[in-house]
Amino acid sequence: MAGIYIHVPFCKQACHYCDFHFSTSLNFRDPLLKALKTELQLQQDYLIDPISTIYFGGGTPSLLTDKEIEGILFTIFELYQTNESVEITLEANPDDLTIDYLKSLHRVGINRLSIGIQSFQAPVLQWMNRAHNSKQAIQCLEISRSAGFNNISIDLIYGVPLPEHNLHADLMKAVDLQPEHISAYNLTIEPKTVFGHQLKKGTLREVSEEEAVRCFELTMSTMKANGYLHYEISNFSLSGKESQHNTGYWNGHHYLGIGPSAHSFNGKTRQSNLANNRRYQQKINNGVIPFSLEVLTSAQRINELIMLGLRTCKGVALKLHIDAFEWDLVTQSGEYLEKLIDNEFAWVEKDRLILTDKGKLIADGIAEDLFIIE
Repeated sequence: MAGIYIHVPFCKQACHYCDFHFSTSLNFRDPLLKALKTELQLQQDYLIDPISTIYFGGGTPSLLTDKEIEGILFTIFELYQTNESVEITLEANPDDLTIDYLKSLHRVGINRLSIGIQSFQAPVLQWMNRAHNSKQAIQCLEISRSAGFNNISIDLIYGVPLPEHNLHADLMKAVDLQPEHISAYNLTIEPKTVFGHQLKKGTLREVSEEEAVRCFELTMSTMKANGYLHYEISNFSLSGKESQHNTGYWNGHHYLGIGPSAHSFNGKTRQSNLANNRRYQQKINNGVIPFSLEVLTSAQRINELIMLGLRTCKGVALKLHIDAFEWDLVTQSGEYLEKLIDNEFAWVEKDRLILTDKGKLIADGIAEDLFIIE
């Protein structure tokens, strides 16, 4: 199983919390889309396994026309071996989704939508500088159904430091609309964002750790009570509707990232493309893929398996193997594991360490405690 990620680095406007690579200028749209196809050609030997998932992320991929998306998919199918039931996801903003556009997306092969709703409440959307309104947030799911989509994911953000924000109302509206998948993220304030500058100036406060914990606990309990499986720290799905693409990341499968700032992983190395639209395009046109390369040690790869595995409902194997390197968590950290279990942070099932809801609150810390120190 392998996946392809296509980074579409364009947005209508900058959300106040976002530090992903994008541009609000579409001046180089056509040449950059051409460069994406060229990179697909240059990278066609990177992956060995057939392609099981294709993911259009960004940025805002729903700014592309159906013809532009179809052209990229045609290039992939022409150059790469793909499975018959390939999952093809498009990230979208509610304000881009008209019934005609959605029908066109369905026609060209998109079979899963990931819609960036974030909140159903007008004050929150305005504060975040989202381009859509609360009415569009609701209507986009209804018209997506009408267009034939039966695999829809939505994003929500919690930990919002606004007295007007009612997280419970957002969660209940989400489950009422019954998307197959819900991703819920704690608001992280990054330094080079509008919120980051406001925080530095003292005009914005972050929610306290206690508030963030309460938000996460409410999210977990609400999702569970409404039939959603908490299969990864930030992700919930109805039965059989987990994101296959993201599950590939968490399971350590190989993937190819196409576009400026995109990352790739082949099991032994990780590469990261240049995060500059114009320079990326120029390099690709000259037949050069502009990336930095990191060769991963066996210890780094084991640590990634620990970190990613603990984020999922399947947990991490107690015995891990990377090439000739083996790491036994019981041998190396047996006393620590006993404390985790005794204090109800985790349990062991079928030789796998799985976090409880209590353990999920400190998942990163637990993972770090289990890491190999080189």
